[in-house]
Amino acid sequence: MLKFCLLIFAILVGFTFVNAQPLVKVSGTVFGIDEKPLSKVTITVLGQRESTLTDQNGTYAIYSRTTSFTLKYNLLGYQPMLIKINEKVAGRITREVTLIPNVNELEQVTITNKQNQLSNSSTINIADLSSLPSVSGNFETIIKTLPGVSTNNELSSQYSVRGGNFDENLTYVNDVEISKPILIRNGQQEGLSFVNSDLVTRAKFSAGGFEARYGDKLSSVLDAKYDRPDSNHLAFNAGLLGASLAIKRAGARNFLLIGLRYKNNASLLNTQDNKGNYRPNFGDAQLLYQHNFSEKFNLSILGYFNGGRFNLIPEDRETLFGTLETQLRLKVAYNGQEIDDYRTGGAAITATFSPKPNLVVKWINSYFNTRERERFDIEGRYLFDELQTDFTKVGFKAISTNRGIGTYLNYARNSLNSEVLSSEVKTEQNFGNHVFSWGARAERNKFVDNLNEYHLIDSAGYILPNNAKKFYLEQSISKANILEIANFTAFVQDSYSLSSNTDLQLGIRGNYNTLTNQLLLSPRLLLAYRPESNNKIIRFSAGIYQQAPSYRSIRAYDGELNLSQRAQRSYNFSAGLDYAFDGLGTRLKFSSEAYFKYADRLVPYIFDNVRIKYLSTQTAKGRTYGADFNIGGEFVKDLVSYFRLSLMAADQDIKGDFYVKENQSGTAKVIYPGYLKRPTDQRVNFSVFFQDRLLKGDSYKVHLTMLYGSKLPIGAPLSERYTDDFNIPAYKRVDIGFSKDFLDDNSLKKPKLLSRYFTSFIAHFEVFNLLDINNTVSYLWLKDVDNVQYAIPNYLTGRQLNFKLILKFKNH
Repeated sequence: MLKFCLLIFAILVGFTFVNAQPLVKVSGTVFGIDEKPLSKVTITVLGQRESTLTDQNGTYAIYSRTTSFTLKYNLLGYQPMLIKINEKVAGRITREVTLIPNVNELEQVTITNKQNQLSNSSTINIADLSSLPSVSGNFETIIKTLPGVSTNNELSSQYSVRGGNFDENLTYVNDVEISKPILIRNGQQEGLSFVNSDLVTRAKFSAGGFEARYGDKLSSVLDAKYDRPDSNHLAFNAGLLGASLAIKRAGARNFLLIGLRYKNNASLLNTQDNKGNYRPNFGDAQLLYQHNFSEKFNLSILGYFNGGRFNLIPEDRETLFGTLETQLRLKVAYNGQEIDDYRTGGAAITATFSPKPNLVVKWINSYFNTRERERFDIEGRYLFDELQTDFTKVGFKAISTNRGIGTYLNYARNSLNSEVLSSEVKTEQNFGNHVFSWGARAERNKFVDNLNEYHLIDSAGYILPNNAKKFYLEQSISKANILEIANFTAFVQDSYSLSSNTDLQLGIRGNYNTLTNQLLLSPRLLLAYRPESNNKIIRFSAGIYQQAPSYRSIRAYDGELNLSQRAQRSYNFSAGLDYAFDGLGTRLKFSSEAYFKYADRLVPYIFDNVRIKYLSTQTAKGRTYGADFNIGGEFVKDLVSYFRLSLMAADQDIKGDFYVKENQSGTAKVIYPGYLKRPTDQRVNFSVFFQDRLLKGDSYKVHLTMLYGSKLPIGAPLSERYTDDFNIPAYKRVDIGFSKDFLDDNSLKKPKLLSRYFTSFIAHFEVFNLLDINNTVSYLWLKDVDNVQYAIPNYLTGRQLNFKLILKFKNH
């Protein structure tokens, strides 16, 4: 396969040896309807990377690599203008342009700009998505490189933000709140997340301190937008791990977006210790259609279907672990198979009405249904040996001691059907110096859950745990639940200027649900100050964040529901600085933020791979504090790179937990463990996304990602939290990608054959896990003949090669 990929890459590189393309220079002035020149108008050559801005006099100059092209003139508050140019030969031409104001957009731009300044979030560079080496192929890969975000599983789209868990993150697409599957146990079973990278035009992410207009979760918000395309567009992406197709069509009064994706990472899963027949197949389809009935009213429909099936027939496993002094080996032979599948379908209809130039009203209605099933019946017969320590030998080592022999059995027939029906109204209005927003939402959730599973370990001839008086419910679960929950939420928010340099945002959310019958009020504040230098922004945020119980958080190990659970509550404070400056020959942006979160009510949990197991009948109080640092810029022209460092500590005190310990004299003493590390207590996170050009050519590029996350606390199953003195080792990963853009706008050599049919033709060659590091994601816990418990690491994927093509077709 490697030779085949290199052959294709070499053939494609050969297309670059062709004649140079001509240059056309276009210059002129851009005016408004009052015949005054407009500054900071963006002029772009569509299909090329060339772009420029008008100066204070409205003048501009831009170059095209082809004689037939289209110029786009764009300025916020004005209607975009397209001018087609078709010259027979290269040369210089002049174009004078007059832009027409868009009154509605002018008011909406004012609203948007003020909210962006008063948003404790960072803008995601969408242009990096296609270049980022990604194992999962999901949009969330780029989230994992942002400050405050940590992860230890490249197969998963799940991530933890500032000490929170996976359930504490919000995701929106075009203002529609997205829910996630519940039964998934590990990254192998995960398919494609909702957000389609091919359709996203802009996105922002907040790691905390977000506004009142966002929902009721404790940690973060990802807000993605699918917007009207500039022109008709057809793109195809195909690689060894999957394929995608994106179709974009823009009409005079409507536009259509279609996204199709397929994913199969069987070759990647085969690099793990568990060998077998992997058959993972995942796919989804998305459609967004919007029709503008008038300048004041439009209607959009978002349709979605996502399906996946993970089938594994395991064969065997061999894992080596231990220390230099004690080297251990686990060998397992399997019988049985695992079949997991899920299906999500639904739609959202959004009506947008602007009765006045400064008022926008949205009515959003959505329905989504998800069906998940787990079916596995796997028997593992294992040998657990201690090997001879002989540093003179390489490879096979003789067995020193047999530590255990036995069988374990995992069985499950679980299914969960969940549906979400919601209706929501959101408004935004500009009152002079104020931007006022309010909204209300009604939501109904229904869950039909059937659990039937058990887990047994037969070690050295007896069932563990060997306790005739107690049979652990973790080992046998049989339960059927049906639950409906209604949620009613509302928010009010005002953003206004205290002075020319200071903006303030005040907001409050209200939440009521039929499960807890609590009325939750969450006030929030955000203050932004811009010094006279205008290259700094200082922010301070404070607020209360409350997360009502979800079905996952109220369900215990044995399937029992804790219907008396209360909402989780956190008090958040943060202070940040954004600073733009010139250095290293480019414009750099430095961002930093320090934060403190105190939660007086939490539901404790433990991690099992990417599955969260809540201790639903217990409550805790917790503390999280830390700081995030990020610096980025175009160290190489037109290629953004950034470096980030996050420092964080998270702990919790489970209320009422204690244990009894005898001292040397035999006297029993009650000990209250107090604050202990949370499962997400990852003290250090560091990431790099770096891009550069190669071979003295603009079209050859390298894209490098590096991730480091320090160790995570973990304990044995069925043990008390205060015995969690074990750790998952640090997560270390390096992925690298090489790309060649055969139709790069800066390249003077373009293959004529490709230019005839494509606007972009990019080949990527990627190496995942370049250093072939064995990262641990979880543990298999076994006891030997002396009843000593061992943690056998479950490793993630090894080194893997990938090749993909990204093609954008010309419109004919």
